[in-house]
Amino acid sequence: MRATPEASHDDDDGGPAPDEYLIRADYALSGGDGCIADARRHALAFLDQAEADYPLSVPARTRDLTQLVVSELVTNALKYAPGPVLVELRITARVVNVVVWDSDPTVPAARVADPGRIGQHGLEIVKAITEALFVEQQPVGKCITARIALTDTPSSGTARR
Repeated sequence: MRATPEASHDDDDGGPAPDEYLIRADYALSGGDGCIADARRHALAFLDQAEADYPLSVPARTRDLTQLVVSELVTNALKYAPGPVLVELRITARVVNVVVWDSDPTVPAARVADPGRIGQHGLEIVKAITEALFVEQQPVGKCITARIALTDTPSSGTARR
């Protein structure tokens, strides 16, 4: 994992602007045994480093949601796309962004909720627990970004879902 502090442009209070990335980290996953667990460990290490290096607190709820989102998005990428999976984590004073790139250009779609269906609920879960979910087609593959609030309570948009 490579963590990089972002250039700081202070706001009027002397701290970073709320939407400015404080730190980001990226890593590649080969798809071997244990890589989903490795991705979750990388996410926790990233959040620990952000807390240690910057004046912010990452609530337990955000830690849990970040691990869940990383797990679901990486699982989908490994299941449906050939080749490597790239993960980038970014944090601001307000949110954690989980970005997953894979080589399949197909834009995923959440299926209609069906409590009787076994499996294939990952995207439904990610959409339900995040503030926003973006899918961007790339020249090769796609990039999915999930935004998770750094608060203990869900945002009004998330709570409505």
